[in-house]
Formats: sequence, structure tokens, C-alpha cells
Amino acid sequence: MNVLVINCGSSSLKYQLINMADESVLAKGLVERIGIEGSILKHEAEGKDKAVIQQPMENHKVALSLVLDALVDKNHGAIKDMSEISAVGHRVVHGGEKFSGSVVINDDVIKALEECIELAPLHNPPNLMGIAACKELMSTVPMVGVFDTAFHQTMPKSSYIYPLPYELYEKYGIRRYGFHGTSHRYVSERAADMLGKDIKDLKIVTCHLGNGASLAAIDGGKSVDTSMGFTPLEGLVMGTRSGDIDPAIVTFIMEKEKLDIEAVNNLLNKKSGVLGISGVSSDFRDIEGAAKEGNERAQLALDIFNSRVRKYIANFAAVMSGVDAVVFTAGLGENSASNREEICKGLAFMGINIDSAKNNVRGKEVIVSTDESKVKVLVVPTNEELVIARDTLELVK
Repeated sequence: MNVLVINCGSSSLKYQLINMADESVLAKGLVERIGIEGSILKHEAEGKDKAVIQQPMENHKVALSLVLDALVDKNHGAIKDMSEISAVGHRVVHGGEKFSGSVVINDDVIKALEECIELAPLHNPPNLMGIAACKELMSTVPMVGVFDTAFHQTMPKSSYIYPLPYELYEKYGIRRYGFHGTSHRYVSERAADMLGKDIKDLKIVTCHLGNGASLAAIDGGKSVDTSMGFTPLEGLVMGTRSGDIDPAIVTFIMEKEKLDIEAVNNLLNKKSGVLGISGVSSDFRDIEGAAKEGNERAQLALDIFNSRVRKYIANFAAVMSGVDAVVFTAGLGENSASNREEICKGLAFMGINIDSAKNNVRGKEVIVSTDESKVKVLVVPTNEELVIARDTLELVK
């Protein structure tokens, strides 16, 4: 059985075709600049030359049509015809409180996702565009929605209710939702496998560190707290997002800089974080390079980021009354040995000790803590597409 995994952004479409018999990736690719001049599809199939297709793509339907053509192409395709695609799994960012797990997509689900647009105005609309395109082009193929927020629906009220008038939660759903749930779920399960233990017996802090970053406290396989909140803006310092700040700063800046809501939202989401601190870049590789050359603001950005991660690890250990493992994943977490080491240096009091030699790896599954470390530290490359494909198979088979 082959599952096509779709992840739609506002002007992009990422995809993987996965053979669920052995969970191998038959083909994958990325469409960029949908609806913008210079639309391009980059496609690669197992054992075939890469293909690049450049032509106008005015919407997601046109983009998906080209993806499907590429998958069955004689020269660089992965399957003979469309009948070999048994199901489609869609990444959906926000399911609100309506979905605590993945679901087969039908008209009622689509309606519920439309109602969640106000909670994720930048993400849910393109997710829905991808679903609509698949319904039109693959009308007989079953589809499944897998939600970034679903994994965190196990949090207790004490973790997700904000200290605001309670009626605001009842009227508008203002609460902590959390994101990156599919990633946190995958790496925590892999960590348990690597440690040879049942995840139900483990307390794990997972660190999804990249341009967007979040931590999760996972007790017995269930999320009990997470750093992102009502939106992905809360929590850690990120590439361009501020993370946690005093809320009064917002109104202060609006008054002093004469900013409207859109402008201050843009400042907090796109001009802050390590970009705002360093003035160099939102890319941690650029910032690390600048810091090595003596750029003090670049070093400050790294120090603030690492400090915030440490605070959340310690915080979540307290939430769970202990921690057995800390897991690093995503672009920065998987690939920056120096970042992992700097974060763990400040946590020796918790029994976290990293082995510099073991830690000198990029993008590999490995335990990087010392043998004596009471808390195990692991690097686990995330694989959200595989989680989506597995859930899709489970629901449609």
C-alpha cells in the first residue's frame, strides 16, 4: 500500500510517496512559489534522476496535478499509474479542541477545519487548499488529516488554561494548544525504542529546535505540557519569533512606535527572535559563524536561546516530577553539536551529562550522554511524514 503525504503551505507543497510495506520513500519533492512568478517543482524518485519543472502554477490544484504527473512519469516517476496510490495523508496545523487524533476527512471534518481558521489564519487555509485539490483530482482516494495540535490534547487543564477571565476560554477558545505535535510524538516513541523501554514508563522532554522551536513534557507517552501556546509565538526564542515576553511590552511598543495590530504582529513574528537580537540572520548557522568571528550580538542571541531551552527543560522536569531522557530533534537539534552541548552544560545538577565525543554527530539516531548520566540525552531525526503515513494507513486499511 502506497500513501501520499501532503504538506501545503500558502505558496508551497511538500510531498512524499511512502511504500507502507517497508516504509520506504518511493518519491519526494517540493513545489515552491505557487501563485507567484517563478513557480518550480523539484522532484526525486528512488533510483531515478532528479527532475525540475518550471512553469506557471496559479493555485494548489495546478501544483498537485503536476506532482501527480511527475509520480507516474516514465522517466522520473515512482509508480505506473494513479491506482497505486491507496490513500492521502494531509498535515493540518490546527485542529483546535475538536480533534485529539487523526481522522478520515469528510465534509464534517472540512467544516470543522474551516471553523479553526481564525485560530491558524496563516496555516489552515493552505492546508484546506491541499485537501480541496486532492478531492477534485483524486475523488475516490480516501484522505486522512493529521494535526500538529492533536498530540497535545492530553494536557491537563492546569497546563493549557491561561490566567485570563475564564469566559474568554469559553467564548473564544483562548488556551494553550501547542504545535509540532507530530514531531514530538515521533521522537519520543523512537527514544523509548532506542532505550529499550516502554514509553509508558518514561518521562521525556523533547526539544524540537529549528527556526520554529518548541519543547514538550511527555509523561508515559502523553503530552502534559508544551512551550508553544495559543499560537506558535509563545515559548522559546526562535528564528524570527520573540517567544515569551512581558505582555505589557506589546502595548508599550505600539504606543511608542505608533504601530497598528498588523505591524506589531509582524514585528513579534518576523523581526524578533535571534534575528532581532543578532541583527545577522534568522539562520542559526549564520549566527554561529558570526559568533565565532567575535560578533557579540550573535553570541548574545545564542546565549539567550540556550538559556531559554535550559529553563524549559528544568521547568518540564518539575512538571513531571522528574525526567528520564532529553531528546534533541529538528534542524538545529539534529545537526548542531555545539548547541546541544551548551544547553546540557547548565543541566549537570539534574544528572544530565553529555559526552563530547558521542555528541559529535549530525542527523543520526544516537545516545550522546555519558554512560554515568542519570538522564539520557538522545539525538533523533524527526520524521513527521512517516507518522502521517502510519496514521493514514491505520485509519483507512
